[in-house]
Amino acid sequence: MALSRLASSSSSSRSADLLKPLCSAISLRRPISTDTTPITVETSVPFTSHQCDTPSRSVQTNAKELLTFFRDMALMRRMEIAADSLYKAKLIRGFCHLYDGQEAVAVGMEAAITKKDCIITAYRDHCTFVARGGTLLEVFAELMGRQAGCSRGKGGSMHFYKKDSNFYGGHGIVGAQVPLGCGLAFAQKYSKDEAVTFALYGDGAANQGQLFEALNISALWDLPAILVCENNHYGMGTAEWRAAKSPAYYKRGDYAPGLKVDGMDALAVKQACTFAKEHALKNGPIILEMDTYRYHGHSMSDPGSTYRTRDEITGVRQERDPVERIRKLILSHDLATEKELKDIEKEVRKEVDDAIAQAKENPLPESSELFTNVYAKGLGVESFGADRKEVRAVLP
Repeated sequence: MALSRLASSSSSSRSADLLKPLCSAISLRRPISTDTTPITVETSVPFTSHQCDTPSRSVQTNAKELLTFFRDMALMRRMEIAADSLYKAKLIRGFCHLYDGQEAVAVGMEAAITKKDCIITAYRDHCTFVARGGTLLEVFAELMGRQAGCSRGKGGSMHFYKKDSNFYGGHGIVGAQVPLGCGLAFAQKYSKDEAVTFALYGDGAANQGQLFEALNISALWDLPAILVCENNHYGMGTAEWRAAKSPAYYKRGDYAPGLKVDGMDALAVKQACTFAKEHALKNGPIILEMDTYRYHGHSMSDPGSTYRTRDEITGVRQERDPVERIRKLILSHDLATEKELKDIEKEVRKEVDDAIAQAKENPLPESSELFTNVYAKGLGVESFGADRKEVRAVLP
């Protein structure tokens, strides 16, 4: 009798064990909502305008977009944190400026435009590159100076580039990308592309003279240029109020209209960029001031805590974090469970770790790469030794 009960118990136990992975698989495979039924969400704060109307605070979105925003921003956040660790391990050298905290600007902007539209930015460029379709391997390989990097390992952190998506890079010279962006807008108007250029710069670059010169010519010629000031409130270690007599950067255009946007709200950024694109195609340049915040210091050499308090950083994380805002929105509309969102974050972590492992295995550029991408191909340009007698190489 005891043996019979034991056999029965053992059999039911085995059945339960067999069912466990099945139940687990069923639980894991519960589809996260990809519904495209419109959801109307109000932006966190109103838009503020200068010489133009304000967009509606009611933004149309859907489950699929919100979950895409969450995944993309979680990926960007993890990528930047990993870059921090790689820098401290001396696997990344030189300058490195991280974007964590500002992810809503990158994903919101991309949601409002197409790949025909151009983006050009400063040196805090990793996440904008990913938003434009760049891969994690290209990111980490470039950061570590490897061949598979988006600039073949020769650009490093400040010079990401993706021409096939009209991403014209990170630029190291403060503010110098803005005239280049206006030049891209000129090309778009000349070619009748019906596309726009977003030229991004920080509050620290907002006082640069070349910015005003570029804006002036853009306004004269009604170029489809959108100047985006990513105002994270500190130009290196200098607070905006110490550097700018008028820190209302969206009004700086004077004759050009402007809009102040909550840059920690991906949906507000999307709404503002949609509005700005429509305006620029019809009327010429407009300025968008994105009120955002960086969690890291200006660069890896800056601890980021000598000119602001830890309480300030913690307060922004708790009240305005862009990833957490989207998480709360998804949960409040019952589009996914807390566990499902954590599973997405685990997937993202693995993707980042796998990309880093691949990048570490990737070879360094050949020494001959020193001579490529300098002159136009086929000109027969020669490289000489120090005495100017011995020809060392003919540049490709």
